[in-house]
Amino acid sequence: MSEPSVSEENLLDRVKRRRVLLLAALAGLLVLSVFICIMIGDIGPIGGNQITVQEVFRILLGQPSEYSNIIMTIRVPRVILAGFVGAGLAAAGMAMQAVFRNSMADPFIIGVSSGAAVGAASVTVLGLTGVFLSFTQPILAFVGAVITVFAVYKLGTSKGRIYVDTLLLSGVAIAAFLGAVTSFMIYASQQQYFRIVHWLLGTLQSTTWTEVAIVSIPVIAGVLVIYLYGRDLNVLLLGEEAAHNLGGNPEFLKKMMLFVAAIMTSVAVAFTGIIGFVGLMVPHMMRLVVGPDHRILAPASVFGGAIFLMWADALSRSFIDLPVGVITALFGGPFFIYLLRRRKIRGEGG
Repeated sequence: MSEPSVSEENLLDRVKRRRVLLLAALAGLLVLSVFICIMIGDIGPIGGNQITVQEVFRILLGQPSEYSNIIMTIRVPRVILAGFVGAGLAAAGMAMQAVFRNSMADPFIIGVSSGAAVGAASVTVLGLTGVFLSFTQPILAFVGAVITVFAVYKLGTSKGRIYVDTLLLSGVAIAAFLGAVTSFMIYASQQQYFRIVHWLLGTLQSTTWTEVAIVSIPVIAGVLVIYLYGRDLNVLLLGEEAAHNLGGNPEFLKKMMLFVAAIMTSVAVAFTGIIGFVGLMVPHMMRLVVGPDHRILAPASVFGGAIFLMWADALSRSFIDLPVGVITALFGGPFFIYLLRRRKIRGEGG
């Protein structure tokens, strides 16, 4: 094998530097977005007139103020939770797109979010509250998500080969069935009707620091696992035979990635309801910016997902707390149609 020339090495160095700079820019944009989104609201420098930018910074630095409770107990945890949920959904979507080798895979589209929603909604129907709600809801959401993701995987796979069209149709069919189950739960819940409906639309209202802590642990762990297996995901894109020849274990990798994606999706759905299309749009857009290398795409998707959902939530707060799931669906629906049309033009099949 010939050694790379000096010009090729220079080109590789430029590509690496460019990707590092892009990641640094995304990280800086994330930090900036956190501060700006904290200031957006009825009581805030942006959208309100009861507090100044300087006072917000003083509150963040720990100085007492009459608005400290609003900023530190309500606004800050809401923005941070939006960041973690967006990061988790984007990372889950990226992992699924790698496993299914298709850019249209997403926890929402293939029904994983619906499975998690059934598990989470059942807690409300059972009448569990307080501590039981905080821990039982994510557990049952996880069970529903895991069962759904592996059911879709089995239905979309034949003799070790994934058929994308069958996969997507299976996901849509299972999501429709689970949607009917959830509707039945809503009907059976009676006095909890409006609470469940509002939750299913995707909301970040009444966020607490406890919820932030619970969501952050599986999201951080899941992102680390996906990042550490970035090279294996790159190999998986070459096909299962190529992955075997290079010493990999694609079946184990796929199951692990689906398991990790289910964990992150379920914990997000358990506390925020169904927020769709984040895992579809963000990895696709980041792939156009940083390329297909999952060692770079994983952190880029995490940063991008956090930024996107924080701004979507800020936009929802600007419209009398419109559910954030409605905002993401308004962006995601047309984006999904665009992907379908692009595949049709290119003549891509399953």
